[in-house]
Amino acid sequence: MDLELVGKLLSTLPDDDDHPYRTGPWRPQTNEWVADDLEVVEGAIPADLDGVYLRNTENPVHASLKNYHPFDGDGMVHVVGFRDGKAFYRNRMIRTDGYLAEQEAGHALWAGLAERPQIALREDGWGARRQMKDASSTDVVVHRGVALTSFYQCGDLYRVDPFSAQTLGKESWNGHFPFDWGVSAHPKVDDRTGEMMFFNYSKEAPYMKYGVVDESNDLVHYVDIPLPGPRLPHDMAFTENYAILNDMPLFWDPEALKQNAHVARWHRDMPARFAIIPRRGQTSDIKWFEAESTYVLHFTNAYEEGDEVVLEGYFQTDPEPADNGTGTQWERAFRFLAQDRMETRLHRWRFNLVTGQTKEERLTDTVSEFGMINGSFGGVKHRYSYSATNKPGWFLFNGLVKHDSWTGAEETFAFGDGVYGSETAMAPRVGSTSEDDGYLVTLISDMNDDASYAVVFDAARLSDGPVCKLKLPERISSGTHSTWCAGDELRRWQTEESAAAAVGL
Repeated sequence: MDLELVGKLLSTLPDDDDHPYRTGPWRPQTNEWVADDLEVVEGAIPADLDGVYLRNTENPVHASLKNYHPFDGDGMVHVVGFRDGKAFYRNRMIRTDGYLAEQEAGHALWAGLAERPQIALREDGWGARRQMKDASSTDVVVHRGVALTSFYQCGDLYRVDPFSAQTLGKESWNGHFPFDWGVSAHPKVDDRTGEMMFFNYSKEAPYMKYGVVDESNDLVHYVDIPLPGPRLPHDMAFTENYAILNDMPLFWDPEALKQNAHVARWHRDMPARFAIIPRRGQTSDIKWFEAESTYVLHFTNAYEEGDEVVLEGYFQTDPEPADNGTGTQWERAFRFLAQDRMETRLHRWRFNLVTGQTKEERLTDTVSEFGMINGSFGGVKHRYSYSATNKPGWFLFNGLVKHDSWTGAEETFAFGDGVYGSETAMAPRVGSTSEDDGYLVTLISDMNDDASYAVVFDAARLSDGPVCKLKLPERISSGTHSTWCAGDELRRWQTEESAAAAVGL
């Protein structure tokens, strides 16, 4: 491995920290690395694996003002690139305005998710509730050859070099970015059209908006999606002709909001509602559908079938699990993050655009979340999804599930005791001929040997285990969202003769 330490972060976290989401598998990193020719410790890098895997995560560098929540951490992007049977690794903090301000101050300046906004040391801020730091630590997608990172409660989109992971600045959409509301995590890129669809939300009417950015990076569509009040949407989906947005019955308690307290509650007697709008439709074109009460954090895909729009995602049976008095204080405090406590299972909704009826069904009894598909099937009928299972009671991914939505069949792989993964991206094989003809790529942290690895699976044979395992420079922090970008979608990748020349940084 050709290794260079290129950055060392200023961290003020205490040496005796006991917070489980700042220690152990979630121990933040303070090193930024450039590593070429990663060491292969098992198997071999497939010659037809070509592109970059990017993962974003929360990586706090300062102690919180009072109570740390795992979603408060500063964004860090990890890049693992594959080309010509070789691999490289880069990691960088995302240089957001909030991160730079706190680095200059030497301590936290904004309140986190589990803190009241009033304790912030600055009156400005980002997010739907305001007075929060935009850590840009939630999601990462690639649009027009540039990675974009985002914040789950709306903020700026930060442009990141998909080779070096270096921050390139804020996205402006040629001067038309909605800086007043920002953009939520999980914008969706349609690989067939080059368009990117997004939403944002606020405590101000109309409470949600929806937009489209075209293949030239121009904001070409932006309309209101009126809601009854402030909501907490987290994801969206799209088909060839429609965008699907939602109004879930888990949102800030209205009475608490009057006291400037942001307490999320599940209103279980209210239905979940889904808004279906033509991709460049107007507010008047929205069709609303009601469904069983739940909260959906993530959707896998949507597509059209006859008169129906079909949507798949993770239904939560219990979005607000009660404190049952079992487990450690930390397990009880963060029970809202454990997939097994919320009982998240893959689910299908069918919305009939002619009759207005909704049909829905559970697709599996397996508890999982954070699902990915072959990105070339985004918006059209897919068959396979690849999800993460969790360590009971914890926000830690301990294995993978491949689900066949046509037959209900599943394949699983467990990482093993003390080994935790990240969201898994599907990388189609160069010249692939079928939906699961490719590879699954993820990052794992092994607490047993204090090391992290990039692992590659054959997507058609998940249960066989990794076909390749590559050692990273150090054990990295546990993480969440990821994406895959094929080499032929990256300009520098196409024009350089080798991976080393393409990286070039």
